[in-house]
Amino acid sequence: MSEKRIFIFGAGYSGKAFALANQGAATIVGTTRSREKFETLRNSGIEPLLFDGALTDEIGAALKQTTHMVVSVAPEESGDPVLDVGRAAIMERMPALQWIGYLSTVGVYGNHDGAWVDETAQCRPVSKRSVMRVKAETDWLRLGSDRCLPVAILRLSGIYGPGRNALVNVENGTARRLVKPGQVFNRIHCDDIAGALWQLISGNTGGIFNVTDDEPAPPQDVVAYAASLMGVEPPPEIPFDAAQLSPMARSFYGENKRVANAAIKAAGYRFRFPDYRAALDHLWASGDWRDGEARSPMKR
Repeated sequence: MSEKRIFIFGAGYSGKAFALANQGAATIVGTTRSREKFETLRNSGIEPLLFDGALTDEIGAALKQTTHMVVSVAPEESGDPVLDVGRAAIMERMPALQWIGYLSTVGVYGNHDGAWVDETAQCRPVSKRSVMRVKAETDWLRLGSDRCLPVAILRLSGIYGPGRNALVNVENGTARRLVKPGQVFNRIHCDDIAGALWQLISGNTGGIFNVTDDEPAPPQDVVAYAASLMGVEPPPEIPFDAAQLSPMARSFYGENKRVANAAIKAAGYRFRFPDYRAALDHLWASGDWRDGEARSPMKR
């Protein structure tokens, strides 16, 4: 089999976890908006390139050799920043391309009053950002059809992992136990995003996949569990109606659903962290919970 050459548009938190998960399995190129992040990307096994909305000659040269492309760039009101400038390149100047993966969000489902949803559920996005995600998903699927390539849409729930988790929030005093009766959220550890991506890439598998844990749970329970691991008192419970929240934070609580993940399991993936307890247990025991940079190959 020829070498995989993977290009990540938007090599941020999830992209770095993806590269770290399978060192040496592929040549990985990834974009960032800041040259200051180049060293961090290199430490994760990613060759960094700048992308500020324009396709440079360097990006064009890398795309020409790309076999698998992962898009982790949020859409804007004007459209998808990658599709807007890259459609022609994808259609005409990427002869080696075999597969496209697009990282989306379970926010596309909107509110289902706590009911279970799977990939067949109706998308009824509430927030403007989720409305834009639905359009972006449709545009990427259409492009894949036009190019006769499989496109995998990964609908992600709340992302956490090293450096971004309830343990960190408890330690720095930002954790809050907001209680809204009946409210649950799904979550996904960044290593399981990485694992799902590698699984889909291995088979050039297309389709729509909820990449989310097995256990939608009340957010206050996650904070309490983190505090118990640390041996400290959890912050007091705060009724949701009395909480001071930003409009964006409040909007998250306006969407309540339980997201099923059978499709990605049927594609062959087995979750490393099927629930928040397994993940927090591992983060606490490994010592990786404070700083994800500790996981770079140079520090292992």
